[in-house]
Amino acid sequence: MRGVNTDGRRVTRPGPASGLRRLAVPAGVLAAVAGAFAYVGAVDPNEPGHYPACPLLQYTGLYCPGCGGLRSAHAVVHGDLPAALQDNALAVVGYALFAVVWTVWVVRAARGRPFRIDLGPVQLWAAGALLLLFTVVRNLPFGGWLHP
Repeated sequence: MRGVNTDGRRVTRPGPASGLRRLAVPAGVLAAVAGAFAYVGAVDPNEPGHYPACPLLQYTGLYCPGCGGLRSAHAVVHGDLPAALQDNALAVVGYALFAVVWTVWVVRAARGRPFRIDLGPVQLWAAGALLLLFTVVRNLPFGGWLHP
């Protein structure tokens, strides 16, 4: 679409097709995530033999930060939030965080604005410390409520 700016110069404005193009990548990411959740929702991770065992748990008996994540996703798909939180509370927080970030991405893409996540060293160290703390607490005797 072409128009004329207030100072008389021609301006090219994006048409509806370019708006759809801007939403293609967020839509593709959502389709991939929805497909993964649909698969985990259909193939129950609580039944043995469908998914590989966590190697850290298998060889050391320690829970990694991801242990229980598939069971948590399965519970979320089936609308059982208490079970999802019991299986892996940090994963549920991650699912919610993904939903918020994806929504902001779509809104910015629809408005033609770039989307960028600039995490500095402080945020990255804080995320690493949170993962480490979650892992340590869930493996201590008083952290049994965080076991999957």
